[in-house]
Amino acid sequence: MFIAAFFYYQNEKILYIDLVKSNMQSIVSKASNEVIVSHMMNEKFDKEKYLNSHEYKISFYDKNKSKLFGNLEENIDLNEKFIFDNESIILVDNSTVGHLGIEYIALKDTSLFDKLERLKISIVIFFLVFYFIISLIGIYLAKLFLKPIKDERNKLNNFIKDTTHELNTPISAIMMSSENENLSSKQIERIRYSANRLSEIYKDLTYIFLENIEVKVSEELELSKIIKEQIDSFEPIFSRKKLKIKIELEDTLYKMNKDDFIRLFNNLFSNAIKYNKINGDIEVILKDKKLSIKDSGIGIDKNKIKDIFKRYYRATNQSGGFGLGLNIVNMICQTYKIKIEVESIENQGTTFIIYF
Repeated sequence: MFIAAFFYYQNEKILYIDLVKSNMQSIVSKASNEVIVSHMMNEKFDKEKYLNSHEYKISFYDKNKSKLFGNLEENIDLNEKFIFDNESIILVDNSTVGHLGIEYIALKDTSLFDKLERLKISIVIFFLVFYFIISLIGIYLAKLFLKPIKDERNKLNNFIKDTTHELNTPISAIMMSSENENLSSKQIERIRYSANRLSEIYKDLTYIFLENIEVKVSEELELSKIIKEQIDSFEPIFSRKKLKIKIELEDTLYKMNKDDFIRLFNNLFSNAIKYNKINGDIEVILKDKKLSIKDSGIGIDKNKIKDIFKRYYRATNQSGGFGLGLNIVNMICQTYKIKIEVESIENQGTTFIIYF
């Protein structure tokens, strides 16, 4: 930037000097014409209007280069047309050709130094403002480009905190229940549920982070049978919330990995339980190669539906979780080219529809 400012200054300096030279030439030409006309018309030459100027100094010389009158104090080489230093320019003109005894006119511009100083200040101010604006744009763009990274970091931090919480809950339940040597059926059920929850967390994490390592085998699945088995396994959970489960299952065959289908269904069904209200309803219908899971829960904000399949994204903090479940569902659907749709109304419920 400083190099650009330097070259810009040099270029403007040349333009300034050319402009000053042109203006000086105009003044000298006018003075020379008036000398000649005064001599020819036998009139008095009005020298005072030139000597009283604040913009320049001027002197008139005879053929012997002796000063006749003027306010220039320097000893000037009248053989040079232009005499230039960093503070002034002196122009020598001999177009009067001896009229009124004047052979040379020397004109000195005294404004050049001030003009160049103002030019320097203007350039410095311009480039400082330019640099400030560019810096603001740079900061804005940096924040704009770093925002996705910051968002991902926040999501990861939240994921780590949620993971700690989600793991701690079942582990604490197991430890508290196991302290009693004579376990009741309720404590055994709590241990079983906590162990299953840990197993599900482990499966979700390994699916997300080790999906390309695991070799998967697809097989012809009877989906209705698997769905029935999985719903039965959730009975201790949805019975606590007194949920009414409506099931309508049609025999349906589909070829895919069994664990993947169980993971897909369990994530959708567990969400229907988790985000449902007490005494709510869940409807599971498998018909015409279409699986729908409908709940009567809190629903999803219509502006957030587009983001619900993103990793670590959670549309609400009302219940626990990692923000992985629907991301896993979406990954499985993409793997098997399964179409998934979402219909949701806030405070009324959500329906996930799977097309096989």
